[in-house]
Amino acid sequence: MTKSNSYSFDNVSLIKNDKRWFPIMGEIHYSRVPKKYWAEGLEKMKASGVDTVSAYVIWIHHEEIENQYDWNDNRDLHSFIETVHNCNMKMVLRIGPWCHGEVRNGGFPDWLLKKDFEPRTNDERYFDIVTKWYKIIYEQVCDFIGNTIIGVQIDNEFGHCGGIYDKTGEDHMKRLQKIAIDTGFKVPYYTATGWGGAWTGGMIPVMGGYCDAPWDQSIKELEPSGNYTFTHERNDHNIGSDHGFGYGITFDINKFPYLTAELGGGLQVTSHRRTISTPKDIAAVATVKLGSGVNLLGYYMYHGGTNPEGKLSTLQESKATGYLNDLPIKSYDFRAPIREFGQVTDTLRELKLLSYFANDFGEEMCSFKAEIPNENPLDPNDLKNLRYSFRCNEQGEKGYLFVNNYVRHQTLENHNDVEIVSPNKNTVFPKMNIKNGEFFFLPFNMTFGDGKIKTANVTPLCNIENLFVFYKKENESDNNFDFEKMPTESKYLVLSRKNALNSWKIQNHLFVTDSDSYVLENGKNICLYSRPKTNKINFYVYPELENVPRGFVKIGTKNLNEDTSLPGVDFTCYETVVEKNDKNIDLKEISSLLLQIKNGEKNDLFVKISYTGESAELFANVDGTKKLILDDFYVGDDYPWEIGLKRFVDSNVDFSSVELKINALKENAEIYIEKLPTFEGSEVGRLNSITVESEFKFNLK
Repeated sequence: MTKSNSYSFDNVSLIKNDKRWFPIMGEIHYSRVPKKYWAEGLEKMKASGVDTVSAYVIWIHHEEIENQYDWNDNRDLHSFIETVHNCNMKMVLRIGPWCHGEVRNGGFPDWLLKKDFEPRTNDERYFDIVTKWYKIIYEQVCDFIGNTIIGVQIDNEFGHCGGIYDKTGEDHMKRLQKIAIDTGFKVPYYTATGWGGAWTGGMIPVMGGYCDAPWDQSIKELEPSGNYTFTHERNDHNIGSDHGFGYGITFDINKFPYLTAELGGGLQVTSHRRTISTPKDIAAVATVKLGSGVNLLGYYMYHGGTNPEGKLSTLQESKATGYLNDLPIKSYDFRAPIREFGQVTDTLRELKLLSYFANDFGEEMCSFKAEIPNENPLDPNDLKNLRYSFRCNEQGEKGYLFVNNYVRHQTLENHNDVEIVSPNKNTVFPKMNIKNGEFFFLPFNMTFGDGKIKTANVTPLCNIENLFVFYKKENESDNNFDFEKMPTESKYLVLSRKNALNSWKIQNHLFVTDSDSYVLENGKNICLYSRPKTNKINFYVYPELENVPRGFVKIGTKNLNEDTSLPGVDFTCYETVVEKNDKNIDLKEISSLLLQIKNGEKNDLFVKISYTGESAELFANVDGTKKLILDDFYVGDDYPWEIGLKRFVDSNVDFSSVELKINALKENAEIYIEKLPTFEGSEVGRLNSITVESEFKFNLK
């Protein structure tokens, strides 16, 4: 019989089986993702280093009409958690009752708001109806409580975005937790929003941090975000700034570990603010949080989605429902690491560098406190002075140096011949040149296997058996290590940063793919997916696969070790030839293209609609009725609308009837767009092109 895991926490970190544990958590909303692709989405998350899933139970998605519950298809919560379980992942279930989540009424059903009491107050009638709702949720998830579901979040942003703003809010949160426990939600971890003055009820506070604030009511460039500065302050003053600024925190930070649940994995655009989050925008924030002492990296969102159909209304947040933001009716893409149609992005690749590190080296990292030098600038507007910190042991003799010289949309000073000294003053890093836009962390006096590194200008990535994998900064020299003790039994591999971004640790193999490919574990199988720019697909793997994958040829081996002073590490290279990938199409061709997916010729086909306008909508006949099936908010000509067709195979959507509507963008529209298009009159609304790209799938093992 398999021994169950034990979980606890102290003021430093979470603890699993009596060892410090550094989880990587990613948010996915099952009711916004097609059920048949839940497993694939979770496999993508897991392949990128995510081991813990978080998800809202969105009340209005399940009980839009009072006492009529919908747990079918994409709303099948029990099946979703079963899928999480089968993927060998853990889960934090966010049971509300209020969630926000850019949902109509923050997730509350309309009927609840029509009751003769005010929700989110200490009215017993509200607690009675929440008790009923918690019991309904519990019936769906009871099989997984305490094993797959190891954490429960109570409400969201209570006392920050709605709820009770005085100290009785603390009593409210304690009461909700008691209701949850009495219902049967007995788990190791109870969490609550920690930022912006929210009440936590004594539960573990979880923090957040976004690179911008698309909910902010400004239509101008915002001030540089404080999330790019190393600081002991855990609060993000911009989250929920549409509700109010300047709230502090309500808990004692010395009593709880520093955990995040809402580092922005992307940004969801709003009608008035079309911010674009780039991979480095996101990864630099996560790196800074790691260097500031975080011991759980939790991302919101990690997998984008599509809002489900409502029975009585559309289900997106909107001004019509009393909120300050209008959002797309359908799209909840979020520019997440995995996007609305399952696209694996460069944001995922960037975050993977941190996730793999935490997976393999996080236990020791948890015990390293953040040491932030006095000269580190705390003012987000200071773009001149070098931002740096340490994570190190109590004596300051070993750990990691963190440097961030990146701020979204800003140019920072270059720093040449920088000499940094460890906190205990005994270790001096070799002089380094730090350019605008760089962010990284480096080990000092750290042991990897049987080697000890005094200093290094490379960053640890992961461990494959006794092979310790590092990666270089871009254009870094070959002088990578200053060893106190050279490794003899262990092997060290130094990858280029590009190869590290394209690395996939699967079943104790390290794959290095092209930048348009990725590798997943599918049960006992390993699969490669690719949207190639040429007619050739290559990948490298170490150790070598037992058999040459079907459709590939072995074309030799190559030493991918960038450090020529260390033993070579030979990766086996395989290659296959495929058809040319992209072509121009007409939307009416979609019906025939779907057959290519259905017949197994392609894993997916992605339609790219390049347009200029305020927004675009796609209509088609669904069961004989013309309906809006997808929509998109324009963010710039460089960012076409991308639609995956796989989800529509065998659907009730008639693509022979498809219609594309482009809504014109007015020159004087009160909208923040980072790069405005060219206007030839007072407005613009045009279709530029429609192309399709194929995604191929191959079984490798």
